[in-house]
Amino acid sequence: MEYWKIISLVAGLIIILVASQQLSLLFKKIHLPIVTGLLVIGIISGPDILGLIPAEAIIKFEFVNEVSLAFIAFAAGAELYLKEYRSQMKSIRWITICSISITFLLSSTAIFLLSNMIPFLSNFGITTRIGISLLAGTIFVARSPSSAIAVINELRAKGPFTRTVMGVTVLLDVLVIILFAIIISFVNSLNSDTSFNIQYILILVSEIGASILIGWLLGKTLQFILSGNQSRTIKSFLILLSGLGIYLLSNFLRHVGNLYFEVDFYTEPLLICIIASFYVTNYTRYRREFLKIIHETIPYVYVAFFTLIGASISLDYLAKVWMVGLVLFIIRLAVISIGAFTGGVLAGDQFRYTKISWMPYITQAGVSIGLVSIVAGEFPEWGAEFATIMIAIIVINQLVGPPMLKWAIGIAGEDHSRARSNLPAGIHRAIIFGCEAHVKVLARQLSNHGWKVKIAACGQEINIPFSENISLEHYSEINYETFEKLEVGKTETIIALRTDEENFKICELAYENYGTHDMVIRLNNRYNFKKFHELGVKIVDPSTAIVSLLDHFVRSPMATSLLLGMEKNQDTVEIIIQNPDLHGIALRDLHLPSDILILSTQRKGHMIISTGYTRLRLGDILTLVGSVESINNIRLRFE
Repeated sequence: MEYWKIISLVAGLIIILVASQQLSLLFKKIHLPIVTGLLVIGIISGPDILGLIPAEAIIKFEFVNEVSLAFIAFAAGAELYLKEYRSQMKSIRWITICSISITFLLSSTAIFLLSNMIPFLSNFGITTRIGISLLAGTIFVARSPSSAIAVINELRAKGPFTRTVMGVTVLLDVLVIILFAIIISFVNSLNSDTSFNIQYILILVSEIGASILIGWLLGKTLQFILSGNQSRTIKSFLILLSGLGIYLLSNFLRHVGNLYFEVDFYTEPLLICIIASFYVTNYTRYRREFLKIIHETIPYVYVAFFTLIGASISLDYLAKVWMVGLVLFIIRLAVISIGAFTGGVLAGDQFRYTKISWMPYITQAGVSIGLVSIVAGEFPEWGAEFATIMIAIIVINQLVGPPMLKWAIGIAGEDHSRARSNLPAGIHRAIIFGCEAHVKVLARQLSNHGWKVKIAACGQEINIPFSENISLEHYSEINYETFEKLEVGKTETIIALRTDEENFKICELAYENYGTHDMVIRLNNRYNFKKFHELGVKIVDPSTAIVSLLDHFVRSPMATSLLLGMEKNQDTVEIIIQNPDLHGIALRDLHLPSDILILSTQRKGHMIISTGYTRLRLGDILTLVGSVESINNIRLRFE
């Protein structure tokens, strides 16, 4: 009967988690974080409302939280890729130092002074109040790299402010775990009345040193797992299993310390996992595969972790302390503002950045809730009440943080989302000069790929295909006034299908007056090839194009299909290196998704033979092939 009960609990939990994953997507449609949706669904499924997840199940599935926390730490450490933050390191360093010190000290002090207002704190003595205040102050420091990345990708944000935001956010999540390991060890000593002496300091240093050493060994283990020939699914399972193993090892070392040495020797599993992840990301050649595994697995980890956390929240207690949670949220907002502003001033940042430097650092998510759950498990006598208040604050931060980050990026002038153009979001502009049948076919195909196409016809009647993205304009002669009327200055690409003389005049006007990025022409006489080439025009020669295309389809059909965009969800693009942080980085050290392949590198008009040791230069043009989603993400970082 006991086995049957366990099987029933597992089956029921799986069904609830599957439903939770689907229902949480509804929150995304109303512009709320999915994490918030998972917490709400967990609350509804928990023992206080529907009872689908009974209280005993939350206790029995504690190992799920441990596996999830380890994987969340892996994800946080994987984002700390040092080579991408070199140019903003001074700002990152100062803002991080001031944020972690000022936020921790001021928030801990404020919580201690307000402890009489917090129901469960008012019953404890000063020593316990100090410990709880320090733990809360530590959690106030934590940020959310995943939420920041989501907003930055959405806005296609790039620039010094954005790089600083990402660097500080990721670095704080790493450092807060080190701080948490120190504070939780200190609070344990307060509870056990251990005297603060040299022996205690040595034990604390030994705990951190042991965590770092085990983290390095775990990094080597992950490297070994990733180097194998197993499928990605098996590697994901082994990585999850290694995370659980770290928790078991930590508990074993603690038990041995208490049993044989009468010492509470606590190695922090989160710190171990984040060090291991940092090692794999920065010092091995498997970071691309490691990131791919994290990207594919983390959504399922989030579903299990946040749903169970939501189910463990006490609604009765939440109803009593929601006002306290709101006050603590305002306190956190104030201390973050002071810390970020002070860091910006000390770093010598421009005032237009410094005055908004606090806005990007409000959001909290995985690591914060992970730390809360550790505190709840470590101190059962008051951990549940502590967790309820902290999670209430984190949910508010999740709701307020992303809009504030969007606002800050907009004020900094680094919002490059397409929605700010006069065209609908995600639509490019092209003008096609020509009147023949090819024009209509090309216009329709570009329109199908999301382009806004304008057909410029020279006084001839032409029936254009019906589409809201295709328009028709007539012109009498090729001159600057005509180009102004056609709004060539707002056009990314010009396609000229007229005579060579007209095509050259079109390209020359665009080149001299607008610097149009892409100009494509159909060549009529090969004698004119050179003058078009000197303007950087892309030339299609009908006399050789068909033969070359057929030749490539015969010799390499798959490669040709990819280049022509005939494979579903795959594309081939050229990306210009404009991010100064990538200058001098070798191709083998690039932080690329696993489904991206670099086909060629062009520098100052010359194609160079690329190897893994070829170092990038600003202005290099990389030809990439891969999934559309990964290509869009690469554009944000490289351009």
